[in-house]
Amino acid sequence: MGSVRIGVDTGGTFTDVVAVDEQTGEIVTTKTPSTPANPADGFVTGLGKLGEHEVSSIVHGTTVATNQLLEERVAGLGLITTEGFEYILEIGRQSVPDGYGNSYFWVKPPRIVPVHLVKTVGGRLDHLGAEVRPFAEEQAVEVARWFRTRGVNTIGVCFLHAYANPEHERRMREVLAREHPEAVVSISSDVLREYREYERAVTTLVDAAVKPGMRRYIANLSSRLGRPFSVMKSNGGVLSAREVVNQPITTVLSGPAAGALGAALIAGTAGHPSVITLDGGGTSTDVAVVMDGEPSITTEGAVGRYPCKIPMIDIVTVGAGGGSIAWISPEGTLKVGPRSAGAEPGPLCYRRGGTEVTVTDAHVYLGRIPPHLLGGEIPLDFDAARMGVEALADKLGLTPERTATGILEISAFNQSNAIRRLTVKRGLDVRDFPLVTFGGSGPLLACRLIDILGLPAVIVPPEPGNVSAFGLLTVDVKNDYVRTHVTRDLEPATTARLFADLEAEAAEALDREGFDQPVYARSADLRYYGQAYEVRVPAPAGPIDEGWREEVSSRFHDAHEKLYGYAYRDDERHGVEWVNFRVSGIGPITRPAIRRDPYQKVEPVAASRKVYFEERHDTPIHQRAALAAGTVVEGPAIIEEYGSTIPIHPGFTATVDEYGNVEVRREQ
Repeated sequence: MGSVRIGVDTGGTFTDVVAVDEQTGEIVTTKTPSTPANPADGFVTGLGKLGEHEVSSIVHGTTVATNQLLEERVAGLGLITTEGFEYILEIGRQSVPDGYGNSYFWVKPPRIVPVHLVKTVGGRLDHLGAEVRPFAEEQAVEVARWFRTRGVNTIGVCFLHAYANPEHERRMREVLAREHPEAVVSISSDVLREYREYERAVTTLVDAAVKPGMRRYIANLSSRLGRPFSVMKSNGGVLSAREVVNQPITTVLSGPAAGALGAALIAGTAGHPSVITLDGGGTSTDVAVVMDGEPSITTEGAVGRYPCKIPMIDIVTVGAGGGSIAWISPEGTLKVGPRSAGAEPGPLCYRRGGTEVTVTDAHVYLGRIPPHLLGGEIPLDFDAARMGVEALADKLGLTPERTATGILEISAFNQSNAIRRLTVKRGLDVRDFPLVTFGGSGPLLACRLIDILGLPAVIVPPEPGNVSAFGLLTVDVKNDYVRTHVTRDLEPATTARLFADLEAEAAEALDREGFDQPVYARSADLRYYGQAYEVRVPAPAGPIDEGWREEVSSRFHDAHEKLYGYAYRDDERHGVEWVNFRVSGIGPITRPAIRRDPYQKVEPVAASRKVYFEERHDTPIHQRAALAAGTVVEGPAIIEEYGSTIPIHPGFTATVDEYGNVEVRREQ
């Protein structure tokens, strides 16, 4: 290969690597076990497996920030806010998880910062940013020294209405830099220039919490690579590592975002612009909806129990991966996940110290995956899986086959529930969407998901275990900027100035990334007067005039009707209210081409093994690289490749299309 671009996606179980030759378009992929104790080890090992090449760029999808938040490793945070608002986190919102049916038993979880580590500083701005009371410099100095003497070195600053005027927050940061130089500080006017102080405060604190760990990880990886690299962001763009350490919250869905984008490109090329994507890994399953080639974007996302109001691809994650652990509840019922054996110690069949049965063990016992992973690099111990399943079956009073099948059935229903959350619960008919499934464990439950959800088809891309890493090479450099300006009477001059300011910020950031001809995408958040939440719609470029206003308003009415089933187009009692104005600054890149018939065909090898589908069948084993376009495989059958396996159940067929995708359907 000549000069190559490389994508490296670090997952909970495997680190995936894809290299694309910039001249020929040739693609090379590999995988290696992840190293949770130090993810950089797996990253460097994966690069080493590619061999020596001239590297033009490296893009990285990381779970460092995600895992820290999911594991709630946020102790030692401090918050500085406006005097009189020290209980901003304690009050929070009135929402109760799972609705009112759970409200009698729900206990409010600990806040991200306990109240004794919340300090206030005098000074006040109004909602337009005008100063009502001056910033209390002496009080700010006392607060900074208070945190310093107590060893609180990670601090978030969120003053009331700082989205309209950041001056007081910037002065607080200057005081902290002078009085507490060891502190890592995030201010809300840098992280989220948007109103709603509770969400803004938590988002700022999340940014502060993950900043030290991300800085250490990026510094470690940079020193070992000895070259620049970029990091995938949750919004579907990338940013250089030197910049992303200053806004680490933008990486909280780094890996899953790349998978959704890669799958969208693959499916769109094959003629499926609107699909559901399912990324099945070792620890979790990530689901997204793609409409007209673009994954949905939300600013109402969360990681674990922490709301993060940054733009991110709308992804639902459930603990249903290959390493998810099967266990018995106190009531005596079988459960699967969300705990995972991960890469270390891994499933029982890995023989690395795992002591509990996992989804992978159930697949091994039923014969649905081969007795090895990664083409033989990781041998799997059938007897270890068998003994674990048999021991669990004894406790349940079931046969081992029923137990293993039950584990897979529960896992399939966990995945289907995630899909329903993004489709049925949002007014979309799941039967209208093919499912693109990828990741090492993604294709394993394809046939059951078709039956459970009534899907028209499941599409498995070539090299499904590396789709997220491939997706890293398909995304532009992208930064998002927002300003809150609530008004019912849109003033063209004010609006034009807002967009100009946002585009100037975007241009400055993209210039540092080496883009002198950026692309700007405008959008706005609107609502009907009296509503509490907004709908985001795209806004056209060009001059801000009455025609522009009418166009955006019309898009809002259409979007509101699609989301909620009604719109007040001609009802002046419910006029349109403008809330947030947004700009995405984009530095376009050249995407790798999706090639037809991507495999270097190999000679088919006659092979079979006993696989359990209601009963044990002597089942043919197909090597995916031997299947030419147009090949039809009838179940029962197994299709194997380096990074993944597709079990084809009885009553299903698999057809290979011209791009090497396998389309699984139930026989009519």
